[in-house]
Amino acid sequence: MITFPLAPEPDDASRERGRMLFAQTAEFLKGVVAMDGLPPADRVEVCFAGRSNVGKSSLINALTGRKGLARASNTPGRTQEINFFTLTEALYLVDLPGYGYAQAPLPVVEKWQRLLKAYLAGRATLRRAFVLIDARHGVKAPDEEIMALLDSSAVTFQAVLTKTDKVKGKDLDRVLNQVRAALSKHPAAFPELVLTSSEKGDGIATLRSLISGIG
Repeated sequence: MITFPLAPEPDDASRERGRMLFAQTAEFLKGVVAMDGLPPADRVEVCFAGRSNVGKSSLINALTGRKGLARASNTPGRTQEINFFTLTEALYLVDLPGYGYAQAPLPVVEKWQRLLKAYLAGRATLRRAFVLIDARHGVKAPDEEIMALLDSSAVTFQAVLTKTDKVKGKDLDRVLNQVRAALSKHPAAFPELVLTSSEKGDGIATLRSLISGIG
């Protein structure tokens, strides 16, 4: 049985490799609203998915060391683009819109879901998805939906808990148990968890190291 341990702290060489990768300038390339707008599949991609207000923009900004690179929307479902960022000529960071559609019209939701499914199923260069989960709340129904979609698309995904500085002790243990139980049902789940706090910088070196090792 897979137990989903926490990802280990990177060794010095891995930490430096991750630091050097993200020390290079990350740039916004384009926002994509249809499959024919995707940039050439000429390099490795990793994507970030998460519910609205999970802290996805903050995490991308913390990873790249650029506060304004990824912009957050306070309205769930407002941003309906897949945003591509370049990090060297060998890697795309891909920001998927936050899911949680309470304030988005149904046709907008359906269009976005079609685009998401097409992207995940048809992007051969996509090596891993990072599914962000709020450490205060654990896995919710919309997270289960995106995980099931990643399963069916055969895209390996790794759970990243955000805002861990907001949760302590037994409460964090309880959430970790809930997340592990949820992940155990998903064949595409990568068997390690990453704990992060964009505010405190926790887990950023670990995540940088992981991404730098994906080829």
